[in-house]
Amino acid sequence: MLYAAPAITIYSCCIAALLGACMGSFLNCAAWRVVHGESVLRGRSHCDVCGHVLAPRDLVPVFSYVFSHGRCRYCGAKLSPRHAVGEAVAALVLLALPLLFILLLPGIIFGSLTGSGASGAAGQPILNDNAAITENVNQAAFAINQILGEGIENVQVRIANDFAGTDGDHYEVVNPYEGDLISNANLFISQYCAAKNLDFAAISLTDMEQILRAGLTHLYSFSRTMEVRTVPAEEDGEEDTAETWYIYTIRYNGEAYFADSIFALTDEQKGLAENYAENLSLFLGDGLFQYAPSTNTITALGDVRFTDGETEVIYFNQLDERYANQPYGTDHIGGYGCGPTSMAIVVSSLTSETVDPVQMARWAYEHGYWCSKSGSYHTLIPGAAQAWVLSVEGCTASEPQRILDALADGKLVVALMTKGHFTKSGHFIVLRGVQDEKILVADPASYRRSQKAWDLSIILNEASRRAGAGGPFWIIG
Repeated sequence: MLYAAPAITIYSCCIAALLGACMGSFLNCAAWRVVHGESVLRGRSHCDVCGHVLAPRDLVPVFSYVFSHGRCRYCGAKLSPRHAVGEAVAALVLLALPLLFILLLPGIIFGSLTGSGASGAAGQPILNDNAAITENVNQAAFAINQILGEGIENVQVRIANDFAGTDGDHYEVVNPYEGDLISNANLFISQYCAAKNLDFAAISLTDMEQILRAGLTHLYSFSRTMEVRTVPAEEDGEEDTAETWYIYTIRYNGEAYFADSIFALTDEQKGLAENYAENLSLFLGDGLFQYAPSTNTITALGDVRFTDGETEVIYFNQLDERYANQPYGTDHIGGYGCGPTSMAIVVSSLTSETVDPVQMARWAYEHGYWCSKSGSYHTLIPGAAQAWVLSVEGCTASEPQRILDALADGKLVVALMTKGHFTKSGHFIVLRGVQDEKILVADPASYRRSQKAWDLSIILNEASRRAGAGGPFWIIG
């Protein structure tokens, strides 16, 4: 994981530098022995002047030369600096390899995405700084959203044509994505790059758009059900009228379909794409990637209710042994179900219906809010709230008073958090009240954090900057 583990990166660089220094020391020694007619493979290292066999402390690359002030410890003769210089140069050369890999790989993959010419256009620069990567991904995401909008228009035309072939009186379209298109842009981009294998020169935004548009009709599908609705008579004495209605529900096929049918990825390529999408999400700070810090289950908590806020909150934990290993699409609730679990808390607390994480995860999957290996699309929050007839309003981190007022009024606030106290990637939590000017939370991945009051500044500072669907805060109730 290129960007997920800085400690591993530092460790790798240290090992590379050490190996380089040792290699430089060996090459220096071998060169001297060849020139002076000595065996390269036999005989211990010794002083070039007095011939004294060197101890291990005398053979530490670079450091031994520095600590001995460039002289032999046995005869005091001044040593040639070529040894230390050669070791240092070799260390720097090997150190540069992992650094160049980390810096250049994103640029190799994404540097040409912003190219406006034909794919593989010559002279396109390799962009490898963080700002360039972010800009390129944002431009690609914008292009993907445009195509998704065209996909919605396309499926609506297909629905109209389908209805025209029926004997129905009217039809109704259920569009869970109305007002906010959903996609895992990072995964789309990574799948596209994986499909190119090592042909990085062929990667461009233009080419990706062409491929996506070629599969436009398959971005969204629809299902159809029929029902008979009774229309009351307008005047007394007249009979009620029965009308045949067709209900069309739009479903997003997106990334999974394209991986199999458009990009035709192998299992290895799918794994590469998923890993790189995760790296991108982590590198960019948040994005869609929502993953529990631990997939270990905890003992069933039973019936947990928080009564210290304005509203009594029914609490669920995604790691609870009753839910953790239950499916969320092809993933599981314990690892990726913070979104459904948060909405299970909200719906169960604000309505007369108790909906547990398993039920909410099933509903989220059936309505297109599950995102493979990334958690939930941000539209899950307003979508689920509206489905259970709860008012919902988006709110930004620049509106702290709105959040405080909402909690004081007994409303709940779902927050999308990024790296910090609550998560290492992305994570949905529920703000459930105010106590002594601090915020009470219901963290679906931690009962311990849910029992603690938090400074509002922590929550505002760690809220996602890339949230969609009106977030990173959603006021519900």
